[in-house]
Amino acid sequence: MRCPFCGASETQVKDSRPAENQNAIRRRRLCVSCGGRYTTYERIQLRDLVVIKKNGKREEFDRDKLERSLRIAMRKRSIEPERVNQMVNGILRRLESGGDNNIRSETIGKVAMDALARIDTVAYVRFASVYMDFQGADDFEDFVTALRPTED
Repeated sequence: MRCPFCGASETQVKDSRPAENQNAIRRRRLCVSCGGRYTTYERIQLRDLVVIKKNGKREEFDRDKLERSLRIAMRKRSIEPERVNQMVNGILRRLESGGDNNIRSETIGKVAMDALARIDTVAYVRFASVYMDFQGADDFEDFVTALRPTED
């Protein structure tokens, strides 16, 4: 583990403990060279996932990027941070258990939308507006109208 302050490769683990409901290990580290202290997290990873973007480009799956997108959608909503972590872990497990290391970005978006729909409607619509590339108010209106139950 390289020190984020000076780049030295020799660090010491000062404390380890479970984090995120036993799904990760939190480690406090000390750089031997500069004395800087920082925290790292180790998570279970079942397989290396590759995201296939809409333009065909491939890139390594980035858990933090997914988490950032979900947090942006849930900004100013009354959702506990631990709930977000649980949702990201659930999405990741679902993707990893799909059997294929190559995952289309559309699949990730659909799985994330499914998870958001169960938690918060506003966050769901916010995420959908980016994922589905809404261009104007009509796109929002059509999407929200489709969410409302039909009255017979």
